[in-house]
Amino acid sequence: MSASSQLNASSQLSAGAAMVDISPPAGTHLAGSGAGDHRPTQAVLDPLFAKAIVFAAGGRRVCLVILDLTIVTGEYTDRIRAAICEQTGIERDAIMVQATQTHSAPSLGYFMLDPDFPLETTEKTEYLRGAERDYGDRAAAAAVEAAVEAAGRLQPARIGLGRGVLGDLAFNRRGIRRDGTIFMPRPLGMDQQPFGISEVCYLEGPIDPEVGVCCVQDMDGRPLAFLLHYTCHPVNAYGNRETFLAASADWPGTWAREMQQTFGADTVPLVVNGCCGNINPWHPFDGDFRPDHQRMGRGLSRLSERIVRNLTFEGDAAVDTRIEKIGLPFREIPDERLREVDMILTEHPKPPREADGQVDPRWFRAASTRSVELCRQRDGTFSYEIQAFRIGNLGIVGLPGEPFVEGQLALKVNSAAPYLFPAHLTSHYVGYLPTRDAYSRGGHEANDDVTYWAKLAPGCLETVITRARDLVKELFGK
Repeated sequence: MSASSQLNASSQLSAGAAMVDISPPAGTHLAGSGAGDHRPTQAVLDPLFAKAIVFAAGGRRVCLVILDLTIVTGEYTDRIRAAICEQTGIERDAIMVQATQTHSAPSLGYFMLDPDFPLETTEKTEYLRGAERDYGDRAAAAAVEAAVEAAGRLQPARIGLGRGVLGDLAFNRRGIRRDGTIFMPRPLGMDQQPFGISEVCYLEGPIDPEVGVCCVQDMDGRPLAFLLHYTCHPVNAYGNRETFLAASADWPGTWAREMQQTFGADTVPLVVNGCCGNINPWHPFDGDFRPDHQRMGRGLSRLSERIVRNLTFEGDAAVDTRIEKIGLPFREIPDERLREVDMILTEHPKPPREADGQVDPRWFRAASTRSVELCRQRDGTFSYEIQAFRIGNLGIVGLPGEPFVEGQLALKVNSAAPYLFPAHLTSHYVGYLPTRDAYSRGGHEANDDVTYWAKLAPGCLETVITRARDLVKELFGK
């Protein structure tokens, strides 16, 4: 059915939502550090949840599953989609799975090294692949439970959409030094930076200040669920030495708790985190800044509450979905780097440990580069899934990996959707999608070593955004 005929066939919207606690037990690896660092959970600062919302109208249903985790892999997305489909009848391609990317949480599936990389997986080395299957299996089951419960709660509903802006909570994290090189500005306090982060000359790119809010209410006007669209790495708790080993949903968790306190504990607040591959909450021009996920979440909730109070609601809404896979090229690995990697891995076929027990970062980066080589030899190109939902005037676009915010902004400008919530880190692990121009400056997201998190060739972001824009046009008939 075309988007236009779907619109004509639109009927009463139904919705249902649910959430299930997935907080990790003590000792579970927190996956947000990268580089092979081990971070066993010592405490739960605030709970993690698997959340799901199902929308139905005109004979179509879509399901959005959002997890307070760092990464979700294709293996687990496939498993979650299959189980939800089997238990609810919702089509697999109409199920979107996203991780909020809090860096103070485990991940769902191995993502730090290629599956073909030869590493004996034991209790002491499993975390080097980025996750632990015991936790992942339990979290995936909880995600299915939340979706099945949400589908079982479907009831006639209305939605309201609104937006505002906040420009002082998120910052472009690619700082340009005076010599033109790139670095990630990180406030360390006035004792270490008495004049601020003075090596910052300017920031490479923009942010997206939009706070997008979707409120779903029953026919009596009681809120059932909220969707927040904001764009920023949830790395406040991770960036605080006092909470580095604590599990936390970070600012999405605080925003959700604040919304429940205001609108009722039975509401389900979901955060659709945007394309924040180059966006952090660390203030680059305040050397004494202290990361605070509660302050950030409360700021977002205060604006969200004001937006909700001024919404108008509609009960009729077209529901539709699109999905497409495209092939993206890998980066070329310089011959000199390949020789260096071969030397390191030949000398150390097993990961060498440093004095503190952590794996030598040079070995891990070599293993990461080898993983890119293995991936390219096996697959030729990288299979990338783009997914798009329409719920009335709201479009949700699922973009795997960590696209730079410039891609999201390009999607929003002159969008066929009146409201557009691009969602990063959906479906499967990708790594970063920088802008074409960013590669010349390198940095963590486009490093010269060509690591597993920086493996796609220049131009991939632009290709993805072009096709995503086309899918939105198809859904909205423009």
